[in-house]
Amino acid sequence: MRIFADYHTHTRYSHGQGTIEENVQAARKKGLREIAITDHGPGHFLYGIGKDALEKMKGEIGRINERHDDINVLLGVEANVVSIEGDIDIDESIIPMLDILLVGYHFGALPRSLKDGFHIHLKNFSGRLFKGAAASAREANTRALIKAIERYPVRIITHPGAKADIDTAALAEAAVLKGTALEINAGHRFMTVEYARIAKQYGAKFVLSSDAHSPEEVGEVGRAMEIALRAGITAGDIVNAEEV
Repeated sequence: MRIFADYHTHTRYSHGQGTIEENVQAARKKGLREIAITDHGPGHFLYGIGKDALEKMKGEIGRINERHDDINVLLGVEANVVSIEGDIDIDESIIPMLDILLVGYHFGALPRSLKDGFHIHLKNFSGRLFKGAAASAREANTRALIKAIERYPVRIITHPGAKADIDTAALAEAAVLKGTALEINAGHRFMTVEYARIAKQYGAKFVLSSDAHSPEEVGEVGRAMEIALRAGITAGDIVNAEEV
């Protein structure tokens, strides 16, 4: 089994080390047929990118695609969940610009309100110390992700469980209904084997991603592949994999 695409990579536009062109060339050298450039949504207070940057990126990607017929380059965003109602940090004017939308939890994302900040950040931190808070945080995290899937055309939930604990079964059920894939992230090693096994039982589809922050990391999904294999996940379960 091998991947033919990497749908989660970062560049200098946010906190990656390479350019779009360098990520693309790395993907081509590794035999990938598709790559997505998915820098952080504008709500991330350190690394977020705005509409102007996305317009510039879209032009650059268009020129790259014109030069190469052996790889397809997608413009995407790794958007941030910013409320317990599933709001994300990109508005409706940005979504039509994108080829692919990823959504995940990041503690660097600015919450929509003080109430959302309590549920998204403070409750998750306190959940590491108190069992009761952990259960409440898990429920809120899961509800927010499910609502995001229901409200937006989310193709991939990034590293579910890595930043904030989730109810894997509930998320998997919602993801199946909306055609959203759950990521097994090589960098964060999430989903875990346990999470992936549960999600597979509910018929979820998966994506193996590098979450590359440098061109050298593009397509490097070995640790994600290991998790998938241990969980009994096959190429038929993975949207960017094929049998060899």
